[in-house]
Amino acid sequence: MIHTKKHIFTILGVVLLAGLVALTALSLTSGMREGPKILTYAEMNSLEGTVPGEMAKAFKAKVEELSGGSIIIDLQANGVLGSEDQLIDNLLGGGNLTDFTRITASALTQYGCGKAALLGIPYTFVSDEHFYKFAESDLAQEILLEPREIGLPIRGLCYAQEGFRHFFFKNPVSDISDLKNMKLRVSSDPIMTGMVNDLGAYATPVAFTELYSALASGVVDGAEQPTPNYLSNAFPEVAPNLILDGHTLGVMQIVMAEYRWEQLTEEEQGWIMEGAQYASQVAKEKVNEIIDETFEKLRADGVNIVEVEDKTPWVEACRETIEAHTADNRELYQQIVDMK
Repeated sequence: MIHTKKHIFTILGVVLLAGLVALTALSLTSGMREGPKILTYAEMNSLEGTVPGEMAKAFKAKVEELSGGSIIIDLQANGVLGSEDQLIDNLLGGGNLTDFTRITASALTQYGCGKAALLGIPYTFVSDEHFYKFAESDLAQEILLEPREIGLPIRGLCYAQEGFRHFFFKNPVSDISDLKNMKLRVSSDPIMTGMVNDLGAYATPVAFTELYSALASGVVDGAEQPTPNYLSNAFPEVAPNLILDGHTLGVMQIVMAEYRWEQLTEEEQGWIMEGAQYASQVAKEKVNEIIDETFEKLRADGVNIVEVEDKTPWVEACRETIEAHTADNRELYQQIVDMK
């Protein structure tokens, strides 16, 4: 009988030990099954055939590679999450729509970023090389950090460019004088508004996601975009006239909600920064290839493309806006101009 009880106690001990092992294994397995962190990245343009799209895909691929899949970047393109202004407002307000978005660098001007305004001044950058000298400078980092310095809960991650921006129209245009009294679509960017008014046209705010229908219905007579975005959004269907004035270089950046950044570990933050730098490099490598392919398609489709041989009248027409938006940072602006 004693041996039987002892045997029973031994069995119970083994069972209890096995149970503890099973519970520990289950706990570990549950921890492993928490799943990856899913971060949303919003893009206004198509992921295919545009520099912003290639940039977004490169960012996703690199972050997921570096993290071993513990971070997943959910790309939401074609403006499905809203306009640029809506996305910036959302990030500043807590970011329930997205964690990242790609913006026009000067879009932060209306939120108090006076230095960022310098990147959208008409006829500032004269070439790709001019921009890359700036992008690799200490001044570029200073402007990238400006939102945090003035207390905005948004973090700039990197710069890139998507080519020069040009005007396009429903009806043929041959020179600057033809813009007089036209209604041209603008975002809420005060620099863009000022430039269009300087050129003799009427600046007409329209959300990017509504631009196609605004052109088709005659709400606006024209707009402006980098040529790959012009093509990928099918704008040639309703506005098949393009004039290559190159008023601004499409300087852009990836931004992130600060609250989301603070939720990441130091290692995860490192992956995000490395992914952003990789995306910027991919954009640099692909931008001219995409632009060349775009022009081939536009010409094949019969788009009326007008070259601007002398930009002096355009620059002089925009002098008031240039002076107004560089007055508070004239020295910094001159530094950018001198990098050409």
